[in-house]
Amino acid sequence: MSHWNDGVPRIGASLKEEARAPETKSEHARSASAHEVRDAMDEFLSSFEDFKSANDERLGELERKLSADVLAEEKVERINRALDMQKKKLDELTLAARRPEIGGGAETGAGAREHKRAFERYVRKGEAHELRGLEAKALSAQSDPDGGYLVPAETERMIDRIVSEVSPIRAIAGIRQIGAASYKKPFSKGGLQTGWVGETETRPQTASPTLAELEFPAMELYAMPAATPTLLDDAAVNIDQWLAEEVQTAFAEQEGAAFVTGDGEKKPRGFLDYERVEEGDWEWGKLGFIASGNEGGFPTSNPGDKLIDLIYAVKAGYRANGRFVMNRATQAAIRKFKDMDGNYLWQPALAAGQPPTLLNYPVTEAEDMPSIAADAPAIAFGDFKRGYLIVDRLGVRVLRDPYSAKPYVLFYTTKRVGGGVQNFEAIKFLQFSA
Repeated sequence: MSHWNDGVPRIGASLKEEARAPETKSEHARSASAHEVRDAMDEFLSSFEDFKSANDERLGELERKLSADVLAEEKVERINRALDMQKKKLDELTLAARRPEIGGGAETGAGAREHKRAFERYVRKGEAHELRGLEAKALSAQSDPDGGYLVPAETERMIDRIVSEVSPIRAIAGIRQIGAASYKKPFSKGGLQTGWVGETETRPQTASPTLAELEFPAMELYAMPAATPTLLDDAAVNIDQWLAEEVQTAFAEQEGAAFVTGDGEKKPRGFLDYERVEEGDWEWGKLGFIASGNEGGFPTSNPGDKLIDLIYAVKAGYRANGRFVMNRATQAAIRKFKDMDGNYLWQPALAAGQPPTLLNYPVTEAEDMPSIAADAPAIAFGDFKRGYLIVDRLGVRVLRDPYSAKPYVLFYTTKRVGGGVQNFEAIKFLQFSA
């Protein structure tokens, strides 16, 4: 049951503490974490039922009086905000429960263990000769004394795993790993040349295709966590895990913003940076949009119809794996919409770790998406795995700096990542314009 305070569901005790991954997870700890997630999920679903009841009451007031009671409006908005808070905490708990232990599933070969020991000595003591010898032996061209050294494989996987789960666009986009400075993808502007012929007929020569290429350069993303000498001297501290946890949130936040709004200068190019045109004027190289018909908002009657128009603006081949992308404020507004049978268009996830749905399509929450406003492309829909490409250059590097901020030791940690639209048919927008 939800706990109430003046008509507002109170976030339960299971959500009061921020989720943290312990250094080691016993069976008991994992069981407790799963129980906490289940309790949070139950409370969220219960609160959503309370939201529907309050909103139905508000809509009933509108039908009877042609105006909503102020108290009813405020009650719905308070519950809506509380639902957002509960969903955020539930996501944090789910992420913490899925967080892998450092080294889990990692290679256990002698080479991997040797690299891990050498890296730990480098981080703790600054002793780089052994690590330098190992990377020279491996013919690694990705690291050097000036640019830092590659982190152990299990540490890199932990960083990538958590970044993928925290960064919403990375979790749904196509990803390609590269070993060069950029990735180039050729495409035919006019499509592939095809035709029908009989079995024994000669194949007429086709016109030469007009080829172009999309380039996705990998830009450098960095974080610089600091450690005290005491922390580095403490043998009980898992230094790999400490480093991964320090940089993962910073990387995820920077990536998440760049994949949505990045201008392509020293960062990936976000899908909102591309030129947008009305769907009737769409051409390759631009992204199409459907106008809401109301400047800065949904139409006053049947607002859900515009969401249906957006879905069917995308070709069937891309709709199969389509999803909505919007921020929390836009989601809160859509949460009130119903169909002609009185069913809510937005539905919560039925299991922890799963996204909510809108018109039976999953919803990805990206806080860097714009809110509903005049001419704002606040809602995106499409197959992002085919529409948006993220390129990762292999390897995360660390450069130890004990001099710049004495007595602290800085760890200049870098990874190279790029991104951009690779298929302009696969993503469409709902733009709030007349």
